Amino acid sequence: MCGRIAQYRYIDDYCHVLGLNGKWLSSIENKPLDRYNVAPTTMVVLLHQAEDGPHADLVRWGWMPHWAKDRAPPVNARVEKVAHGPFFREIWPHRAICPIDGWFEWVDEGEPKKQPYFIRRKDGAPCLCASIGRFPDADHGPGEHDGFVIITADAQAGMVDIHDRRPVVLAPRLAREWLDPATSKARAEQIALLQGEPTEVFEWYQIGLEVGNSRNQGAELLLPKIL
Repeated sequence: MCGRIAQYRYIDDYCHVLGLNGKWLSSIENKPLDRYNVAPTTMVVLLHQAEDGPHADLVRWGWMPHWAKDRAPPVNARVEKVAHGPFFREIWPHRAICPIDGWFEWVDEGEPKKQPYFIRRKDGAPCLCASIGRFPDADHGPGEHDGFVIITADAQAGMVDIHDRRPVVLAPRLAREWLDPATSKARAEQIALLQGEPTEVFEWYQIGLEVGNSRNQGAELLLPKIL
């Protein structure tokens, strides 16, 4: 997963698909996000559970522990290592869902510039990506160490031709279980390792080179490339 996503729907659309009971608490205005080319280190909508109920917050995409030096904060975490390695130990218990409308990959097809692809669910629903991080405090608001990473796994079947990694996308039922504080760490690891949505759920197609510049925004970026 190269690290570029789309988030363009209403907040309520994502919350409705996830289907948690109770009133969502959010400081984000409920209007279309209209973000068609979201880059790492920017603020991204994240859904998570807090003591006072389910929250929708803007959280910086990228996180690393305080002792890590001389590197950019990673935006992804490999599912094979995330539960047991020291790097993400601090945030592994703090689970969230990053709802996205799709993600981008770039493929070397022998042209001067790599060809970008957009990947999304075939049914048009948002992708509920398993994530972990540090989130804004319900009482004190955002903190300087807040951030999150999306968990990734090996790509499967035809998606391997696009990229060797993919986000762990969960069905709504499993996404709710992932968020549930009562879900054990062992069960959460099983969900992430074994129960992500299969390749058959997704579709992908070529788009224009304009998406390579993260300053470019707009729905036209997601239009299929004219061959």
